[in-house]
Amino acid sequence: MARRDNEDLLRTERRRDRPTMTDVARLAGVSQSSVSLVLNQMTGARISAETQQRVLKSAYELGYALPSTRRYLPIASEKRTIAYLVDEISTSPHPVVSLDGSRDYAFEQGFLVAAHVTRSNPELEEATIAEIKRDPSTIGIIYSTIFTRKLSIPKSLAGIPTVLLNCYSEPRKHISILPGEVAGGFSAARHLIELGHKRIAFINGEPWMDASIDRLKGYRQALTTADIAVDEKLLRNGDWLPLTGYQLASEILKQPNPPTAILCGNDLMAIGALEAASEMGFRVPEDLSVMGYDDQELSRYTHPPLSTIVLPNYEMGQRATEALLDLSIHGKNILPVTIKVDGPVVLRSTTAKPPNTAYRLHSTRIK
Repeated sequence: MARRDNEDLLRTERRRDRPTMTDVARLAGVSQSSVSLVLNQMTGARISAETQQRVLKSAYELGYALPSTRRYLPIASEKRTIAYLVDEISTSPHPVVSLDGSRDYAFEQGFLVAAHVTRSNPELEEATIAEIKRDPSTIGIIYSTIFTRKLSIPKSLAGIPTVLLNCYSEPRKHISILPGEVAGGFSAARHLIELGHKRIAFINGEPWMDASIDRLKGYRQALTTADIAVDEKLLRNGDWLPLTGYQLASEILKQPNPPTAILCGNDLMAIGALEAASEMGFRVPEDLSVMGYDDQELSRYTHPPLSTIVLPNYEMGQRATEALLDLSIHGKNILPVTIKVDGPVVLRSTTAKPPNTAYRLHSTRIK
């Protein structure tokens, strides 16, 4: 089955004009960060020789051009720096991966990315923007946030090409690159439905966040499309942390008619759900399927390895940089559109058909 999946992926990617690092990561079975470290020949990275060879082999098979083999475009002027402005970068892996995508794509085109972290301090942000605008080498700004949200764009950004990454504003005056969260929630739930599950619990993140709102919307749409009624007793709001995933999964699994699958709003809560299932005697995936979201590095090392959805941070960073270059260097007249980037389902070992009794009942009903 794994060999067939790899062959299908190879055929799909060969039809594309440009495979991405996410494609390489999927084929090699490693994280986007690991692929970036290997392909950019970063020294000091603790990556085994076997993993490095697997990444290089996957990149070669997909036709992904290694950085050392690319032809860099000549720059006609001294303007060769992209300012990457982000509110926070050290408390989550996601903004780091977006920065990697931006940096790698910019370097392929002959540009450099300078990162600036403001820690959501208005004074620091204003001082940083003022300094960026004084730098004659700067071609524009990627204005990024650690989590997806609506915000008010600083007036000081006026007069400099700007692309929003993981954030948006109203009225819309800039290109905005966002993750396709509704599509992600839909794809995750649909995967479980296609396996035969009808009672699918959803442990979501904090309900006020855009990501939680949209992932829940996708979950509801998937169930509605499959003519499955949403059972509100199977829905919980969490806080993205493993302990909450453990506690909420325990509550759900104690119900008289427990679900056959649990979809979690991120991988950390899914790890907590796996622990709760194990303590309560549920075998994963034989008795219970568990699905994560984000495809963090640790999802490869759970027991069993976690099926999940890629949060396409790397591609978002690439797309933001591409849009900024089109706007400021190539002179394209681009409307202030919102571009949503979808992430694929990553199938590992925590999802399978429902237990036999439930699956027979499902099969009988659909005949």
